[in-house]
Amino acid sequence: MTIKDTAEEWEVRATETPFKGNKTSVRTDDVVMPDGSVVRRDYQVHPGSVAVLALDEEDRVLVICQYRHPVRHKLWEIPAGLLDIPGENPLHAAQRELYEEAHVKAEDWRVLTDVYTTPGGCDEAVRIFLARDLSEAEGERFEVEDEEADMELARVPVADLVRGVLGGDLHNNCLVVGVLSLIAARQGDGLDALRPAEAPWPARPFEV
Repeated sequence: MTIKDTAEEWEVRATETPFKGNKTSVRTDDVVMPDGSVVRRDYQVHPGSVAVLALDEEDRVLVICQYRHPVRHKLWEIPAGLLDIPGENPLHAAQRELYEEAHVKAEDWRVLTDVYTTPGGCDEAVRIFLARDLSEAEGERFEVEDEEADMELARVPVADLVRGVLGGDLHNNCLVVGVLSLIAARQGDGLDALRPAEAPWPARPFEV
């Protein structure tokens, strides 16, 4: 038996957008169920995101601590950001986020994993990259603002992050998925067997 997610789209009888925000919106669809009934579904429409698990030569992950108002927490996270431009190449977006949030560049990029963060209520898709061979970025640091102006930056050993995840101390989705995917990849075919950085991403098609 092959375990694989498959694309499918049920009939939508009507749709409306009761809320439009700066980056996301809320959509309401009337969806036809298999038995012919029609059910209303509300969900957030999201442009998609990228995240970067940046791993240095000492087996430490570059993490940031940022205030997240919806959950009223300062969370330790890996660098991440929105796909602001439709069709934007996710690798380019990830390289930009790593530079802006950490002033770091990487020479080796792989796709670590692709996830839907909350498919029951949001269409956000995230591509998490593995970045290695790190070095300080050239030029001036990116000028941050709002929550990002209060960010902390650290490099934390992979083993410490795993303990934090399993101990219930770390909760950010991309950090959790990224760190555990890293461990799984190492125990499987190895990091060099991961998909190339420009691998197709059906959830958010892009041009190379």
